[in-house]
Amino acid sequence: MQMTFRANRRKFLSFIGASALLLGAGASNLAHAGEAQDQLVEKAKFTITNVAAQSEMEQFRKLLAVAKGVVVFPQVLKAGFFVGGAGGSGLLLGKNEAGEWSSPAFYRMGQGSIGLQFGAQANELVLVIMTEKGLQAIINNQVKLGGDLSAAVGPVGTTLGASTTTNLKVDVFSFAISKGLFIGASVEGSILSSNSDSNESYYGKPITSQQIVIDRAVNNAQADGLKAALTAAEAK
Repeated sequence: MQMTFRANRRKFLSFIGASALLLGAGASNLAHAGEAQDQLVEKAKFTITNVAAQSEMEQFRKLLAVAKGVVVFPQVLKAGFFVGGAGGSGLLLGKNEAGEWSSPAFYRMGQGSIGLQFGAQANELVLVIMTEKGLQAIINNQVKLGGDLSAAVGPVGTTLGASTTTNLKVDVFSFAISKGLFIGASVEGSILSSNSDSNESYYGKPITSQQIVIDRAVNNAQADGLKAALTAAEAK
């Protein structure tokens, strides 16, 4: 009987040890996942600052001032790799009537092609959402640019005024930067879809894009810098 007790005790201790290892591994994975989302948010902040600082990006700043939202991709893949479907990770933020930016919801772009002028590589890409229809369609998930929503290359070097930007009948404008220079980038055919796993990792619980961007049910102070960068980038 004593031998049986010892055997059972060893099995119990082994079970506890295995459970601890699994829990530790799970916590480690969550920590790494959280770190990945933090890094994406930080990169997005630098992308907005970088794009807004370009001398030819005054139109971007004017559009941003009256936009309904943005999707920021701090890094997208080479144009050739988009053939057959590929993409990058980005962040969706909405702006309310008070002009305040929401916390970020995580998104993917893929299953389409990005046509870049001169076959260049877009290192940074910002989609400026001009309509409520555009913002809600992206929040509702699996939206095709150029199909479900109208998309156009953002205007550069024109005399476009902020007062006319809402009359352009375009849902989304795209602005891309490659090696510090603006390049025309058409995003027609690309599909945006919500990344629910990243949302959960960043906010610590299952949460939808609607709850993040429209309902503003959660907040992560780590994104305050990104929201401040967007506000600073708007043309005054």
